[in-house]
Amino acid sequence: MSKLNLDLKKIEASRASARNIAEDIQNFIDEHTTVSTERTVVRLLGVDGVDEIEKPLPNVVVDNIVEGGGLERGAAYWIGNAMLNLQISPQEIAEKIATGELDITRLPAKDEQEIRDVIHTVAEETVEKILANKKVRDDYIADFGPAKTPNLYVIVATGNIYEDIVQAKAAAKQGADIIAVIRTTGQSLLDYVPYGATTEGFGGTYATQENFRLMREALDEVGEEIGRYIKLTNYCSGLCMPEIAAMGAIERVDMMLNDALYGILFRDINMQRTLIDQYFSRVINGFAGIIINTGEDNYLTTDDAVEAAHTVLASQFINEQFALKAGLPEEQMGLGHAFEMEPTIEDGFLLELAQAQMAREIFPKAPLKYMPPTKFMTGNIYKGHVQNAMFNMVSIMTDQGIQLLGMLTEAIHTPHLHDRYLSIENAQYVFNNARHLSDEIEFKKDGVIQKRAHAVLDEASELLEQIEREGLFQTIEQGKFGGVRRMRTGGKGLAGIARKDSGYFNPFIEMMLGGDR
Repeated sequence: MSKLNLDLKKIEASRASARNIAEDIQNFIDEHTTVSTERTVVRLLGVDGVDEIEKPLPNVVVDNIVEGGGLERGAAYWIGNAMLNLQISPQEIAEKIATGELDITRLPAKDEQEIRDVIHTVAEETVEKILANKKVRDDYIADFGPAKTPNLYVIVATGNIYEDIVQAKAAAKQGADIIAVIRTTGQSLLDYVPYGATTEGFGGTYATQENFRLMREALDEVGEEIGRYIKLTNYCSGLCMPEIAAMGAIERVDMMLNDALYGILFRDINMQRTLIDQYFSRVINGFAGIIINTGEDNYLTTDDAVEAAHTVLASQFINEQFALKAGLPEEQMGLGHAFEMEPTIEDGFLLELAQAQMAREIFPKAPLKYMPPTKFMTGNIYKGHVQNAMFNMVSIMTDQGIQLLGMLTEAIHTPHLHDRYLSIENAQYVFNNARHLSDEIEFKKDGVIQKRAHAVLDEASELLEQIEREGLFQTIEQGKFGGVRRMRTGGKGLAGIARKDSGYFNPFIEMMLGGDR
């Protein structure tokens, strides 16, 4: 039952508008591919490693295809054709391209059905491996039992994967349910994925497949020791969005930061490129059982949390529909929002409560990801600890699913071990003492909380109707999200887009989604 007495017809109308917005963009997505989408296909076909100058082999292969004018046909076609011509594996093909022995686009063309058949056989091996990983996760959770909600989510960000492991194990023993390895500053702007274990990073640690493997192994080890399954989170965004999704699926990452609009707004990545890439990344995440975390909380760092609250809700509706298009179930949609109102606002706690409860009621199956105060943390650790306690109280009162814990030292430094301990202790204290508070409370009819929720829904509904009329590309150009304007032909990565030709195929969309759109 709704505690906010929300207008159900307005919610359904908003969802319908978001569905139409997503369908309009999906028609564009279905007609195009990108270099990063094709590198993902190459990775999923088993190609890994680097050449003599440390260039990733998936880049080597796709660059060869681009130079030969073949991107429109897709990497699966060219690799399958080479396999039939040369009777060697995709990895061997990549190595021959890297040494200059082979131009993949100049081989004789084989029968297209034979190409599809040989690629399907290789693709099936990867799909089975991903399904096996999903079963390992499911078995762990069945053995240990699911973590209580809200799950306690903390970050590690040393830049050195081996130091991250030490800190992650300590956090798990302190009570964390989710460890997020923050990605090094600027990696989202790299049009390749670094290779191997890394020990240097600024503001975080490089997202590489080996780093994923090392951290997953460490969290399994500590999880078995303490009798809990510890979830691993990383960042599947930027110019390599689908590639990182694939790496995560292969190494059993459990959550990925994966937003349809974040890279456009906050990293100035071309909107066309991002929207194409987010589709394949979500197909992979959905199939692998990976929970996505969307980035609506970021709007409130560049815009006012009171005035722009409706843009958060509108974006949640849009992210939901893009995810459904990619076959990602609601139970894997960690839709984002944040506790970011200016602390001196009278009744700010009530307004935050209204926003959180509204998200919970509109997206009842989603494991909502709730972000802590950051924008108005001052370095006063005592006040900050209280702000985080109020944030935790809103979370338990509104049944949030994923709680990224606030740090009392926010705005001072990257968290130390004891900072995480104090934040975990704070959340555990509040959650335990108010465990069933949500079941016990109702909100006053036409009170501050209900009126606030109704007003935000009204504004979000109007915004979605406007986007439906004008189109998502035009809306972003007008700066309606986060107060940030981006141009359709601007930003990074535009050159990496191609229109598919009639012979294009992506075996992984076919196999993971049950039929290529």
